[in-house]
Amino acid sequence: MELFGQLSLTSFSPHRHATLILCIIRYGFSWMTMNYYSRMAQFCYRLAFLSAAGTYGIVVYKTWRARQKTGAKQPSPIGYLADENIQYLMMAIVWLVLPQYPLAMLPYGIYSIFHVATYTRANVIPTLIVPAKAEVPASGASPASKPVYAQHPMADAIGAFVKKYYDASMSIVASLEILLWVRILLSAIVFQRRSWILLAIYTAFLRARFAQSSHVQNSFAMLEARGDNLVGAQGTPPAVRQVYDGVKLGARQFHAATDVGKYVNGTAAPKKSQ
Repeated sequence: MELFGQLSLTSFSPHRHATLILCIIRYGFSWMTMNYYSRMAQFCYRLAFLSAAGTYGIVVYKTWRARQKTGAKQPSPIGYLADENIQYLMMAIVWLVLPQYPLAMLPYGIYSIFHVATYTRANVIPTLIVPAKAEVPASGASPASKPVYAQHPMADAIGAFVKKYYDASMSIVASLEILLWVRILLSAIVFQRRSWILLAIYTAFLRARFAQSSHVQNSFAMLEARGDNLVGAQGTPPAVRQVYDGVKLGARQFHAATDVGKYVNGTAAPKKSQ
């Protein structure tokens, strides 16, 4: 079963994902030492998003070419914008050209870890280590049957890791994307450079993710539940409750007003698992 909605192994760019991961690790060292504006840190930051843009750009191009070859109908502009690969491609370009937001690197890094793990399991290990033939009972053997090869224990371990931690990691990605929106909002409040433009762009991106990702929806639901518990506690000033209720109402109105599927075909866009 294909685990990833964003990138398939047929369009996989392992060196770009590996570059992205290495750049995040190197940038992390600069961030921990408060040198995130050094030349090396800025180089790693830009190279990480350049790698991400290249990876998603290749996927988008191959998808477009595949539709052309098969004669499939090309989506409308709104249909293209609803594609997750295009959304992440556009945001990678935005992060590449705008001021640094280190938190933006983490979702791309988590996706890359799983893609590298899957590629290693499916391609690297079988290439480097010759698979051993699995033992087949004599009664079940057939002269015309193809040899059956056993998975290497390392490949099995990687597969178990992906299956065990994928859903939890996607939930972490969703939480990071919401936290990043809060970070951008704070930047906009204090009028940091180009923060209001970024807030508008990222709000549209997060709205699209909410429409498509059950993990993002669950993260927002958990955030709302925690907010309800905090505001509903005894001793909470009425003014705080009023502000909180106003924020919730505004969020629901924004959700309803930006439901693109409702305006296009009368139905909401299909939801995906990540």
